[in-house]
Amino acid sequence: MTPAPPDRSGSTAPARRGFRDDIQGMRALAVLGILVFHAGLAPYSGGFVTLDVFFVLSGFLITTLLLREVAATGTIDLIAFYVRRARRILPAATVAIVGTVTASYLWLHPLDARDAAVDGVWASLFGANVRFAVEETDYFTRSDPPSPLQHFWSLSVEEQFYLVMPVALLGAVLVAARLLRRGDRGRTVAMVGVLSVASAASLAWSVHASTASPESAYFSTFTRVWEFGAGSLLAIAAPRLAGSLTPLVRNLVVAAGLGLVALAMFTLTTESAFPGWLALLPVVGTCLVILGGTGAGTEGDRLPLAQRALGVRPLRVVGDASYSLYLWHWPVLVIAEQRLARELTPLDLCVVLAVTVLMTWASYRFVETPFRRVRGTRSRGMLLYPAAVTTAVVVCLASTHLIDRQVTGDDPGIEVADYERGIDGSALSDDPAIAAVQASVRAALEGREVPRDLRPALTELKDDRADLGACEYVGTPERLCLRGDPDGDRTLVVLGNSHGRHWAPALDRIAERAGWKAYFLVKSQCTPARVQMVRGGQDEPWRGCLDFNDWAEDRVRELAPDLTIVSTSGAPNVEVDGEVVRETDGVVAELGHGMARLLDDLGPLTDRLVLLEDVPRRRTSPERCLPLLDSDLGDCLSGTTRRADAVSRVSTEAAEAAGVEVVRTRQWFCDRGRCPAVIKDMVPQRDVGHVTTTYARWLATPLGRALGLLPPRDGDQSTRPAP
Repeated sequence: MTPAPPDRSGSTAPARRGFRDDIQGMRALAVLGILVFHAGLAPYSGGFVTLDVFFVLSGFLITTLLLREVAATGTIDLIAFYVRRARRILPAATVAIVGTVTASYLWLHPLDARDAAVDGVWASLFGANVRFAVEETDYFTRSDPPSPLQHFWSLSVEEQFYLVMPVALLGAVLVAARLLRRGDRGRTVAMVGVLSVASAASLAWSVHASTASPESAYFSTFTRVWEFGAGSLLAIAAPRLAGSLTPLVRNLVVAAGLGLVALAMFTLTTESAFPGWLALLPVVGTCLVILGGTGAGTEGDRLPLAQRALGVRPLRVVGDASYSLYLWHWPVLVIAEQRLARELTPLDLCVVLAVTVLMTWASYRFVETPFRRVRGTRSRGMLLYPAAVTTAVVVCLASTHLIDRQVTGDDPGIEVADYERGIDGSALSDDPAIAAVQASVRAALEGREVPRDLRPALTELKDDRADLGACEYVGTPERLCLRGDPDGDRTLVVLGNSHGRHWAPALDRIAERAGWKAYFLVKSQCTPARVQMVRGGQDEPWRGCLDFNDWAEDRVRELAPDLTIVSTSGAPNVEVDGEVVRETDGVVAELGHGMARLLDDLGPLTDRLVLLEDVPRRRTSPERCLPLLDSDLGDCLSGTTRRADAVSRVSTEAAEAAGVEVVRTRQWFCDRGRCPAVIKDMVPQRDVGHVTTTYARWLATPLGRALGLLPPRDGDQSTRPAP
């Protein structure tokens, strides 16, 4: 936020009043730390904590400027403050948004480019963190391609804080002037009070939310306010605290602060409950570094070693351009990786880093610096806000419009009446659901065009998830949610991961029609099979999943349901005898044993137990295939994956061995190993393995009959009779 200082390699005095080379050095270390982390080159697992360093530094610097203004004028000029922020933030951010959205349109998959354009609208309105929290984005996983604008969440948090903080401080100043009437001391007390209350409340919420809802907590402004507040309070207290520090003590304080930040970087992992208490490590560490440098060299003495080390010219140069480097490093990395559709090789990374340096230099030289130095009227400065937002939003909306036109088909949906026989030459099934699959496979083999008016629309596929309301078990489970028929005299319970959740639209409808209560004890990514599940990229069992499964079993015991349905996929890795097993054969075998143990545990707790066969896992995702230019249904006809088929097979074998009913589902998605991406006018799966809500609802009747909860079709003796 501070202009680049002149070279002062031979001087120990500050370049200008209040300028701190050591803070520029900390900025450099923080942005380089996150760059190395995002590039996959870090020897540390907690590189994400360097963003907390930025939050503390920002709180300190902005509050320092406001304190000087209050000391000089007795008030805060809000318009002048927001004009300074506009000149500092908006031009470079707008160029980055427009450039990223344009590059995404040119080089990314259409739906990814569309998501980037929508993200760009949120980013231009300083609401990117809200967008990613609502979308349940997990910063630490890569199950979906990350947004090239995902890093704007931290900038949005910062700007939201700065929208409110000056107003709160001005209110404190005015209250102090009119009620306390104690001059500078009264103003200081009032400002400390406001900042302390806000910071304490934010820290308390951060500790709670980091375990209760970790995904949304990570992006939340409310869980981060205390980090800015720590820097703001330090801006008030540091001159008093640092006045008597000797050079030796300053060096020790700075070393301790850097040590705490390094400790956080090397010990925290993606499984850590963050921010919460653990964020105290980088926050306190950064505060110590700031404190150690406060007032150093003001009397003309030689700067302590710590300040000289942090203020060396290479770090100052990187620190000066840290904002532009942060803006550009992430989209360049993400777009390159998604364009190449593979992990970046060392040569790729060299090219990517070279492009990042070039974009950073251009942004700093031709955008940041000129706009920051320009001087004009306050009204012209405030015009930057509508001008920047309008420019970014227009580009983003233009991108979404062009993409929407590209992914809209022209042909009608597939009708069973269009075909008499399946791919093997036999007559189509007399079961309407199975016949629809057979006809759709024939249509795909004929290369028919993608139908128009698909359900759900291709642009809505990624977000097409069953809504579980208050029982979206992200963090620690706290409640049961009654669904189905609230007045029903029988109860069904569904246990599973997201492959249990995706059947909720069908089972809800079945329960309502049959007069049953329904409970969904499902947690995404968490298989209920009795295994020590290890998530991808992790090295130890997922404690949150184990705890949830214990909680879910207790709920089944309490409910004593008439019917319990197990619907789940497998696990990426498992731990066996203290060793993480990742190879397919070992994981599949352990999942088979784990399913057998689960069914044994559940048998005594329920009147009837059913295993719902997992849906087939496609080799190609409809979401990735159907929107491509010139793609037809034949291009998107897919086989199934060996690993998922093996997991499904050992699960059904375990159920059959235990005498547990198995309801087959594969016939509703594939015909003889070929799985169409469109059935009738519906997209059956939103990705390689999850059922869309539209198709799940359409399958309510055949699934209900297969479960024996709905009356069978006339003449159909194959399903269990309705109770």
